[in-house]
Amino acid sequence: MITNEVLIKVEGLEKSFDGVDVLKGIDAEIHKGDVIVIVGASGSGKSTFLRCLNLLEEPTGGRILFEGTDITDPKVDINLHRQKMGMVFQQFNLFPHMTVLKNLTLGPIKLLKQSKAEAEANAMELLDRVGLADRADAYPSQLSGGQKQRIAIVRALAMNPDVLLFDEPTSALDPEMVGEVLDVMKNLAKEGMTMAVVTHEMGFAREVGTRVMFIDEGVVAEENTPDEFFNNPQNPRLKDFLSKVL
Repeated sequence: MITNEVLIKVEGLEKSFDGVDVLKGIDAEIHKGDVIVIVGASGSGKSTFLRCLNLLEEPTGGRILFEGTDITDPKVDINLHRQKMGMVFQQFNLFPHMTVLKNLTLGPIKLLKQSKAEAEANAMELLDRVGLADRADAYPSQLSGGQKQRIAIVRALAMNPDVLLFDEPTSALDPEMVGEVLDVMKNLAKEGMTMAVVTHEMGFAREVGTRVMFIDEGVVAEENTPDEFFNNPQNPRLKDFLSKVL
């Protein structure tokens, strides 16, 4: 359920790399329970926008308020806030020398100060939810791409985040594995998890998104409900983009 509570408020976000402006003043709000799906052509700035939300990319200008705190303020301990912002990457980023269970319990034990028993019990419960309880003792090299990405989602969930950020979570997967990852994300949306998702999966955007945002050349060119976004696009650039991807 979407509430009026604003989890993330972005004001005038700018980012340049080597003098090239990639984000040119983005304003956005993500409410508790929102599933914001961010789409756009390659190089439009959508992944940069997502990575700025937890300061993996340092903004050049503007502010990001997370749960009321300006996390762009240098005095703020960003690592404390990052614990509440789970991140799922394109390339899984699992530790290859650790079992699945170890990958999942490392953060909760070290950062949340959970006991080993508590962390393992939580991890097993989460693995069960994504149908991978039988893979707890496997190493990442023994898993398919789809299994690795489901584990990466579980690892983010194990930290009890308030929001999950997904950076093209299915684009490194074989087509037949995309569905199993999207199913996990759909279930999370049903359970009310707040998510911001950069993806090329328009079916997911249409079915699961509460709002769809089109970033073009570093600005939000259009943002709307999935129904309006896909059936009644206003921006000429968006119309052109949709004609190529649908």
